[in-house]
Amino acid sequence: MDVAVVGVGLVPFGRHASWSALDMGVRAAREALRDAGLTWDDLDFAVGGTVGPALNQGGATADVMVGRLGLTGIPFVNVMNGCATGGSALSLARDAILSGMHKVALVVGFDKHPRGAFDPNPELMGIGRWYGETGMMLTPQFFGMKIAWYLNRHGLDSSLLAKVAAKNYRNGARNPNAWRRKPLTEEEIEASPLLNAPLTQYMLCSPSEGAAAVVLCRGDLARQFTHVPIYLRAVSFRTRELGGFEVMSPWLPLQEAPSPTVSAARDCFESSGIGPSEVDVVQVQDTDAGSEIIHLAECGFCADGEQERLIANGDTEIDGRLPVNTDGGVLANGEPVGASGLRQVHEIVQQLRGSAGDRQVPGAPRVGFTHVYGTPGVSACAILSR
Repeated sequence: MDVAVVGVGLVPFGRHASWSALDMGVRAAREALRDAGLTWDDLDFAVGGTVGPALNQGGATADVMVGRLGLTGIPFVNVMNGCATGGSALSLARDAILSGMHKVALVVGFDKHPRGAFDPNPELMGIGRWYGETGMMLTPQFFGMKIAWYLNRHGLDSSLLAKVAAKNYRNGARNPNAWRRKPLTEEEIEASPLLNAPLTQYMLCSPSEGAAAVVLCRGDLARQFTHVPIYLRAVSFRTRELGGFEVMSPWLPLQEAPSPTVSAARDCFESSGIGPSEVDVVQVQDTDAGSEIIHLAECGFCADGEQERLIANGDTEIDGRLPVNTDGGVLANGEPVGASGLRQVHEIVQQLRGSAGDRQVPGAPRVGFTHVYGTPGVSACAILSR
């Protein structure tokens, strides 16, 4: 049995002073339903993701959306998996359809983060007091440590960070939904204030506000709702294994194990029967410019250390061999955590439909890949195709 994406909706990421997080979630859900030509009454399952309550924003959980969308008794599951929330929610909804229990499902994510670096309550997030005591309370600190370790280990030059960031800001400038629409040069990015070496201000994303939603249905029903169904070939999410190096771990392993991204991507490719070389357009977590570099290898699109060649050749540009983060990623869009993974799906659907406008990948792309990674070690990947 196939599962298809038949509707997508997006509240552009940025700042929406007059809207609550719930307002944005409801708006994205209605847009996705309208895109599919459906109403709330047509759904028989829903999954929603937000990390608002965990980050002490006083945010609502997603299930309370039924009060605004309709009291139909629909099963509604809440998900909170850090930056992997959207991908995890997508996986649950797909599995619910594949099980035969449900036919049409909504997946929605939303968040409304305050300005400044993410500063979660470590006890509430289940990480432990040591997280702050070792100097890693603010996210830029562990991102800086992680990419510094990776660049050194694989002999990569730190100039790659500005190249990745400049590419994503260029892509964002072509995206009417992006928050940051001003292209920045590599020199401007490198000259911006140093936050946590080797990362400067413009190499890191900003917490933001927004929402995204996706409508899924059983594959044999898809053409009732859209003339261009996009099939969700595989979704996989994994947590870290013993020995998987993470800079937020208080110890270094004696023996290494794959990161959760490696495990999730490998399972996704194996279960879909699609290989990395068949992917036409990619979305990977770019919470900082270094994350994109690391995740390209962890997802199987190159070997560790090959990123320098890919970027020098222009392979990751919109008109390159492997376009990456064509909508600008989170560097250009910011990150409302619960919505971030579904924004990626929204972008891949637009690319595969051929409706991405100025940022459209040439050559009628047929296969797209998404990846999200969440602290303290969970990753979700998805493969979509026409």
